[in-house]
Amino acid sequence: MNLSSWFAVRRELSPRKKTMLGIGSFLLPLLIWCLVSYVPFVWHPMMLVSQPGDVDYFQAGMLVDKAVYREELANMQAQGKVAPQGKPANPIYLPAPHEVAKAFYTAFTTPPEQRDGQWLHQSLWHSIRIIFWGFVLSSLIGVPLGILCGTYSAISRLNEPFVEFFRYLPAPAFGALAVAILGIYDGPKISIIVIGTLFQQVLIIANTTRKLDYALLEAALTLGTRRFKLLFHVIIPGILPELYRDQRILLGWAWTYLIVAELIGTSSGITWFITQQARYQHFDNVYAAIIIIGLLGLGGDMLLAALGRRLFPWDRPANKE
Repeated sequence: MNLSSWFAVRRELSPRKKTMLGIGSFLLPLLIWCLVSYVPFVWHPMMLVSQPGDVDYFQAGMLVDKAVYREELANMQAQGKVAPQGKPANPIYLPAPHEVAKAFYTAFTTPPEQRDGQWLHQSLWHSIRIIFWGFVLSSLIGVPLGILCGTYSAISRLNEPFVEFFRYLPAPAFGALAVAILGIYDGPKISIIVIGTLFQQVLIIANTTRKLDYALLEAALTLGTRRFKLLFHVIIPGILPELYRDQRILLGWAWTYLIVAELIGTSSGITWFITQQARYQHFDNVYAAIIIIGLLGLGGDMLLAALGRRLFPWDRPANKE
């Protein structure tokens, strides 16, 4: 195997290598998870009691620390009583991969513990709606403002200092204020998504706009293009591929604010499902729900990437993804 071909600096990989490395990026964490879950000497800090013996408080299926198990085992042996039996195990909050894989099915088919609780598919759909409306509202403000800041220095100087200041303020800090103004339902959740992405949008899109080759602007102005025509016929078409890519990245940021946003006001969405499952110690469902969020985000990003290749076939970076 020629290692130099794998570690060539900024050289395009073959489709086969791309596929292998893409699969490997998921298999490596899965391999570590399997080692921790199935190999007893790697990390199994607990003991799963199979037979309690004469230990009063031991029960079959109970997880105890190894030190406690060894102490009780020694006590029973010293007293000539029936010793407990068990095997090394991981804590209850670290289910094995096969348990999480099973939860992918059972989480959708098992009714909620509470009578007024939501099913997993209902929780997911509710969260997707919050992400959608939060990002749409953020984009309606952030994209035009970012383009204007990147095009006109006066607008940039008027807005960007405040935007730079505001983007360092943590969005969850506005949770109580959002509830007071917008109520306890979806309004404050959407507002947290907006606050978390809007100011980043303005700065990133302004920077993308400034990267447009100034020779194009000079040529258009020389030919007599007016200001607004310059904006709609030169600048926006010129930055569309990069703008599209920026929005894909920023949509991922919106997902990172989802859990915090859904903790504000009434509990709802996938966060409510995760919280409830953790409360009842159904950690396999918790992991399944977290992985589903990742799959939804990754799947959506892959669809947007494929759409970008169709929309901008001339854009080389888009066609390399």
